[in-house]
Amino acid sequence: MNAGRIIAAIALVAAAIAVAGCGSDDGAASEGGTAPREEAQAGGFRLAKASGNLGDALFVTAAPGQPGRLYVVQQSGRIRILEGGRARGTFLDLSGIVTAGGEQGLLGLAFHPGYARNGRFFVYYTARNGDNRVVEYRRGSATRAAPRSARSLLTMDDPFSNHNGGHLVFGPDGYLYIGTGDGGSGGDPLDNGQSPDTLLGKLLRIDVDSRSGGRAYGIPDGNPYKSGGGRAEIYSYGLRNPWRFSFDRQRGDLWIGDVGQGSIEEIDYRARGTGAGVNFGWNAFEGRSSFSGGGPVRGRTPVPPVAQYSHSDGCSVTGGYVYRGTKVPALRGRYIYADFCSGKLWTMRAGPSPGGVRDDTGRLGVGLSNVTSFGEGFAGELYVIANGSLYRFARR
Repeated sequence: MNAGRIIAAIALVAAAIAVAGCGSDDGAASEGGTAPREEAQAGGFRLAKASGNLGDALFVTAAPGQPGRLYVVQQSGRIRILEGGRARGTFLDLSGIVTAGGEQGLLGLAFHPGYARNGRFFVYYTARNGDNRVVEYRRGSATRAAPRSARSLLTMDDPFSNHNGGHLVFGPDGYLYIGTGDGGSGGDPLDNGQSPDTLLGKLLRIDVDSRSGGRAYGIPDGNPYKSGGGRAEIYSYGLRNPWRFSFDRQRGDLWIGDVGQGSIEEIDYRARGTGAGVNFGWNAFEGRSSFSGGGPVRGRTPVPPVAQYSHSDGCSVTGGYVYRGTKVPALRGRYIYADFCSGKLWTMRAGPSPGGVRDDTGRLGVGLSNVTSFGEGFAGELYVIANGSLYRFARR
């Protein structure tokens, strides 16, 4: 199953959930927060419900220099602020320029590492004409963005409505990483994943603090096609639909949850500084298996996933984070991810081993329905969005 089922289900959930601001008894708790209304317990930790009534929420994150404040991204085009246990209104409303529905909408948000100083942040959304766009905005006030500050960085023509990726993350090197889907349909009919001539099916890396070659951004040294042979923005390739990726905030390692086609969901991994030019295999491979009908491998030999599971355990992976917070010692140093369809949550050790990580994947003793995204708070505490509600990981 692909991520289209994720967002289609979100739309159904959103129809039943009010999108209005939360009341004081159901607002987002700050890290360390208020007593939860609901919780599910498992070995050494619990999932505490921090906020409900978040509608078509797809992502949650924090901004540098703002402890206790969270930003919730809604597919319909709004970014909302949650602070001090209650909603603080809309930070940015792009609903008038975003196409939302299916797998399209406002899909990603990343704050510049210097946001506290420069007020810059970046969004990824589907425009009204179906193109995917990466746009820079600036803060207008303490609680509002400046809508007229928009500066377009990238526009990607997308041949189909599904497989849009959409996640944005600043890496430990200070560059902006952008996850894109393979362009959609099924099986990657245009072989975008293996092609160096398109931005689709890739992890891109750009320098938003410089400009070069007539672009609104610079191309970092180390990008494999900076000098030619492919699109200069490409960092790594062979992805189908990366539904959330992250960097370990302590080690700097890269983790990707890549949604499978009909059989395998996968977790990809690269140690810090080793991801440039890596081929993750799609559409020649699905997980560690050859994909029937897929195109030939182009360029480097594919790197297999560090973890995978079949559709007997779920149907659409939701990539997560290595937990580096302090509230839940039992999870410290472990990568946590989930499946949208089955609601299962897994964890695996993120420490070094001959294979890069120790694949001791195990089930967490809790489950949530419709897990759309994980997110990190200011201090590294971990959150998860499921069925329009926000939960935080807390000590039992």
